[in-house]
Amino acid sequence: MTHSIKFYPVGNGDCSQIILSNGKRLLFDFCHRRKSEDVEDPRIDLHRILSAELSAAKKSGFDVVALTHLDDDHIANSTEFFYLEHAKKYQQGDRTTIDELWVPAATILEKGLSGEAAIWRREARHRLIAGKGIRVFSKPSALKDWLESNGLSLSSREHLITDAGQLVPGFTLADDGVEFFVHSPFAKHSEGELVLRNESALILHATFMVSDTKTRYLLVGDSTWEILEEIVDITSVKGNEERLYWDIYNVPHHCSYLALGPEKGKTQTDPVENVQWLLDQCQSGAIAVSSSEPIPKEDTIDPPHRQAAATYEQAIQKNGGSKFVVTMEHPNEKKPKVLEVEISRWGAKLLILSSVGSASMTKSRSTRAGSHGLV
Repeated sequence: MTHSIKFYPVGNGDCSQIILSNGKRLLFDFCHRRKSEDVEDPRIDLHRILSAELSAAKKSGFDVVALTHLDDDHIANSTEFFYLEHAKKYQQGDRTTIDELWVPAATILEKGLSGEAAIWRREARHRLIAGKGIRVFSKPSALKDWLESNGLSLSSREHLITDAGQLVPGFTLADDGVEFFVHSPFAKHSEGELVLRNESALILHATFMVSDTKTRYLLVGDSTWEILEEIVDITSVKGNEERLYWDIYNVPHHCSYLALGPEKGKTQTDPVENVQWLLDQCQSGAIAVSSSEPIPKEDTIDPPHRQAAATYEQAIQKNGGSKFVVTMEHPNEKKPKVLEVEISRWGAKLLILSSVGSASMTKSRSTRAGSHGLV
């Protein structure tokens, strides 16, 4: 029995997919740039590749689509790809269905939206009012007020809401070989008139179980060091440190230094104490993935930042067989391919794909990825 995680080379943007051994598929974020349709552009044609993968699996859609937040680099051109239930104009043609949409409460509550962000807000609101096909993360008082303004009570929709510190319903180690623990957002992140997307974004910790081996994946999105610092504090107080162990790490915000600490640094970024502790939870043979453009040799304003990359590389060097991988460099910058991590009884193994769904060569293998969780 094996699971897999695919990371798509979409430039400075996010899209990854978990494929479970039972056939369930969970897509996290979506970033399709028009220029990627040009064969000369190194970024993957996400529309084409996801459609081909679903067709090969004889599926018309995803069991879950999770939008960690509504920034363009996480939703670009997604409303042309998915079947949306709130309006017929998004139901024409060969669109991809979503059984369950996962969104932070900020998606429901954020004001002043336009473009695709506004479309996804309408879709999330439609599903929440209908009472099906959605899971909302965190329960701020503003969500209660919004529900009541639409003639609904919080209690009538509570089964569709999951708070930080809870497991996501619908997935279990026994039935699916995976469980998802919610780290963020906290309710306070979605209160007030101004919603800060990165601070109120979805952060999850996935634990996979194959035979007796646990492999852990930390999905961090575009978080900042302040949020990660708070997560470490709360997790430690609750005695849940295991929920921050990681064999696979989704490097935050396209390898931005602001996910490590307040100062970029000259050669590397010095993480704040709690973020350093989080990096130290890297298990033997771990894989850290930066969903970003190639790491530059010179200093840059926008991520990826070479100083942050140096910090991640140093952090994982402490563990044998660990790797820091960049989506737009894998296996090379000229023609990056889908980066796939296979999860088996041996832990996490990094593959290179030669074509849709076909692994041609093992790039690296974690010697004991997941071994910390042997039971």
